[in-house]
Amino acid sequence: MKHSILVLVSFALSVRASAASLTGNWVVAQDMHDGTLRRTYLDLKQDGPQVTGHIRATQFYYTVSESSGGPDAFTLTATMQDGKTERKATYEVKVEGDELHVMTRRNAGAPVTAMVAHRAPDGEGAYPKRIDLPALHKVPYNGLAKTPPMGWNSWNKFAGTVDDAAVRSIADAVATNGMKEAGYIYINIDDTWQGDSRDAQGNITTNRKFPDMKSLADYVHGKGLKIGIYSSPGPNTCAGYEGSYGHEEQDARTYAAWGIDYLKYDWCGARNIYRDDEMQAAYQKMGDALAKSGRAIVYSLCQYGRNDVWKWAPDVSGNLWRTTGDIRDTWDSMAKIGFDQDPLASWAGPGHWNDPDMLEIGNGGMNDAEYRTHMSLWAMLAAPLLAGNDLRNVPKPTMDILTNRDVIAIDQDPLGRQARRIWQEGETEVWIRDLTGGAQAVAVFNKGARDANVTVGWKDLGMNKAPKNARDLWLHRDVPVVKEGFTGNVPAHGAVMLRVSSR
Repeated sequence: MKHSILVLVSFALSVRASAASLTGNWVVAQDMHDGTLRRTYLDLKQDGPQVTGHIRATQFYYTVSESSGGPDAFTLTATMQDGKTERKATYEVKVEGDELHVMTRRNAGAPVTAMVAHRAPDGEGAYPKRIDLPALHKVPYNGLAKTPPMGWNSWNKFAGTVDDAAVRSIADAVATNGMKEAGYIYINIDDTWQGDSRDAQGNITTNRKFPDMKSLADYVHGKGLKIGIYSSPGPNTCAGYEGSYGHEEQDARTYAAWGIDYLKYDWCGARNIYRDDEMQAAYQKMGDALAKSGRAIVYSLCQYGRNDVWKWAPDVSGNLWRTTGDIRDTWDSMAKIGFDQDPLASWAGPGHWNDPDMLEIGNGGMNDAEYRTHMSLWAMLAAPLLAGNDLRNVPKPTMDILTNRDVIAIDQDPLGRQARRIWQEGETEVWIRDLTGGAQAVAVFNKGARDANVTVGWKDLGMNKAPKNARDLWLHRDVPVVKEGFTGNVPAHGAVMLRVSSR
């Protein structure tokens, strides 16, 4: 999922000290206009020219590692370790009376944002202590997602603006525009639904964008659809909202009581407490909690392909797992992610799927040929098909791509075999996927910027002889089978997709 809020790529903290000391716990409280405040804590200690401490912003937790400067200005460098990556972030601050004036720049060239911090009680905002993880064991398979899940997710289009009304209207659209009949079932709420704090009993709460989650779930179910929600094994989600850390069983029971059918569980804040090689145990805790909840809930692991997740996700009852970083609505991002999935084919199968992230089809960053490639490639990969566009007013070409029954049938084939790259020459690739009943799906991709005439022999594709039948899944028609092989024109950044059989 994409999270741009306070994701700071480089960090140098410049301090104009004046007569006041930086020592203290400072908090910036940003009104999120949903009944919650996003708090950034700067817990600093100044000893002459030396400044130490920590900065906690959304899912990031930095340690001030260096300081330099004189009585009027300091430069502090703060870093955090994120797996194998060291992250750095940038603030400029100065003390004026009882306030800490904060200037932050998200990345080079971005506008500067001014904020004001006030003193907070000592200890407020401190990162929670580590909770020891359980010994590893296998969580039983939940029996769900025997074909890749299909539905919609709020993040790519709505991000933090998603609310109850939007989810209801998307459910209305899916129920009436042909997507439900095509197989799109899950209506998934991503980050930013949580309240500012838990209640007195420790139960997770919603913010004012979602006044009654049970009522919303009932509404979605009333449309013949299912509903999903989002959380994190850390104390915070990616956008800085309440995570499930230390409340796994409690949250799972709450989701079950609300009627939730799908959980996306995003690593984010957990990386400040646990190492990557501890992921399995952290995800196992929620796998166990979902199993005890009394409700069938699809379990989606979102940790960006780290720690070879495909090797252990089924053991925590994961139904799908992210194999990559966040997708963007560009050809380069989609192609890089999709065409890099070949080595993972052997790990996919009924109930357990590689997830190269949500669909960007219809969000405007690619043309229709590129979106057809996006859909074709995800179908060949047996990937979850989670639309990420606004489904309330969809142009016909976009709807035709999303609801192509022939292509969806490849994605949903019950054999559950992920395609493999079988032939490659220059910018042309051919992938083959084995299907139920001995048929095969053949996808010819042109990654080049110009149309290409492609000829590939059947023997090059591992076939001893020509198939008897071939159907073009985008043109929706049978095509002549030439004895020697496939010959056709493939548009720039486009795809030709065939279903071939010898029966």
